[in-house]
Amino acid sequence: MISISVMALVFGVVFLAELPDKTALAGLVLGTRYRASYVFVGVAAAFVVHVVLAVAAGSVLTLLPQQLLHALTGVLFLCGAAMLLLKGGEDEEAVREPKDQSFWKVSGAGFMLILVAEFGDLTQIMTANLAARYDDPLSVGLGAVLALWAVAGIGIVGGKALMKRVPLSLITKIAALLMLALGLWSLYEAIA
Repeated sequence: MISISVMALVFGVVFLAELPDKTALAGLVLGTRYRASYVFVGVAAAFVVHVVLAVAAGSVLTLLPQQLLHALTGVLFLCGAAMLLLKGGEDEEAVREPKDQSFWKVSGAGFMLILVAEFGDLTQIMTANLAARYDDPLSVGLGAVLALWAVAGIGIVGGKALMKRVPLSLITKIAALLMLALGLWSLYEAIA
């Protein structure tokens, strides 16, 4: 059974954390050079791989005693909030151009770029934390995948216009505040 509330929460947190990330910029660059649908297929497939790995790791964490699990996820959320607030301006990913514009070359380039750039990224760690926190792998996985796909779509199709209207620093601060709140709530539950 899918929990809409868990899925929505995960979507919101992952979406806000991923929007100012280098991946949105890489998607924007690929989308301006190549056919958007080809880029999106590769990027979307890479995000599915990352979410499956993160949810699996988070599901293993649910085997810990509840108080220890709440304390651990609380600390990890607080670390994530600190990383968001303290990270400086990231350079745009260097994007290797495929030699041609074929589906397999373009989607393969998008897949490899995201697979490498996102491995161990903040949103992957957050997804693992959320999977451990809510013990609902399907809802967490679905929320995370949809958020990452939404950011990729925005980055590929309309990222330039959004970045002109919404400052990345504001998006980063909102994501950090959400993570801070989740971290404090988890620590409260560990103590209570």
